[in-house]
Amino acid sequence: MLNMKSYLKIGGKNMYLIKKTITSLGSVLMLISLLTFNQVANAGELLVYSSTDADNLKFYMDEFQKANPDIKVNVVRESTGTMAAKMMAEKDNPQADFLFEMAATVALNMEAEGMFVEYSPAGMDAIDQRYVDTTAPVTWVGNYGWAGCICWNRIEAEKLGLPKPTSWAELANPIYKGHISMPNPASSGTGYLDVSSWMQIWGEDKAWEYMDALHENVGIYTHSGSKPCKQAGSGEFPIGISWPGRAIKIIKAGAPIDMIIPEEGIGWEMQVVAIMKGTDNLPDAKRLMDWTLGDGMKLFGQLQSIIADPSKITKDPELPDFYDEVQAKLINNDFVWAAANKNRIVAEWKKRYDGKSEPKK
Repeated sequence: MLNMKSYLKIGGKNMYLIKKTITSLGSVLMLISLLTFNQVANAGELLVYSSTDADNLKFYMDEFQKANPDIKVNVVRESTGTMAAKMMAEKDNPQADFLFEMAATVALNMEAEGMFVEYSPAGMDAIDQRYVDTTAPVTWVGNYGWAGCICWNRIEAEKLGLPKPTSWAELANPIYKGHISMPNPASSGTGYLDVSSWMQIWGEDKAWEYMDALHENVGIYTHSGSKPCKQAGSGEFPIGISWPGRAIKIIKAGAPIDMIIPEEGIGWEMQVVAIMKGTDNLPDAKRLMDWTLGDGMKLFGQLQSIIADPSKITKDPELPDFYDEVQAKLINNDFVWAAANKNRIVAEWKKRYDGKSEPKK
């Protein structure tokens, strides 16, 4: 505001009106200046929330920043359940600019709460339309998916005299008592993927009966979908219920692991991206969203076996060609049903089985 003396009297009433107009104009100019400063302060910087694997996340974000050196990306990463709880707590005062790779069954509930910005990214029409938001207006898009699998440690299983399973149902055999590690569906997207897929395969009643029997054989429920396969790789548990991407990494690292695709079929999920409503940096958030369907898709194809543009998958010549098997065993997953019923299913699961969950950090 201009520094004018409050009681300056030149020209009487007319001067008072002039001074008042100038003062008001000064307030407006100050407000514009503050808004401009705020936009400049936020331009070129994004706060990104994610629940994808930490090592993959670092790779993707490092590559995005190399391609977009004018954008600084700050990342907060939590497991799916923990991140979802954080975001819902911040719903009325959102902190993040961008949601990078969150399970669709969680993200769809956020969409229903109006937490995302309407935006149709470049390249959306060229990908598998199962990865596209079909409910107008478009607020999210899928990039890649993951499915269920069993990680089987050949050496440890042989020591224990355990038969190699070929199905989910066989894991309920009492011979596996204490030898299975599985992700907790309350905190892990992979864990919920398994539970919701069993319900779609067998129906809810039979699925609960199956999980009652499986629970007797589970040694621990982890808060990460990757950890059970890591535990199988290290020999801590001979059997880990996990996902193919992690199994591939552990096999390539030299662990005596077989990846089993159960004969009943496997549930699958997709990771989605969205711009958070309330972002202070919409232009750069749009650039990140467009990138995920462009150069980012090539990177996803290097690390993932199920992506929105399968033509970008880089098949590993050192591994058996399991891609067709995984694709053939994907169930017809009802994402809308899985999202709508998640809270109810998880609450019942926790009531029955949470006693074996590992402590949260």
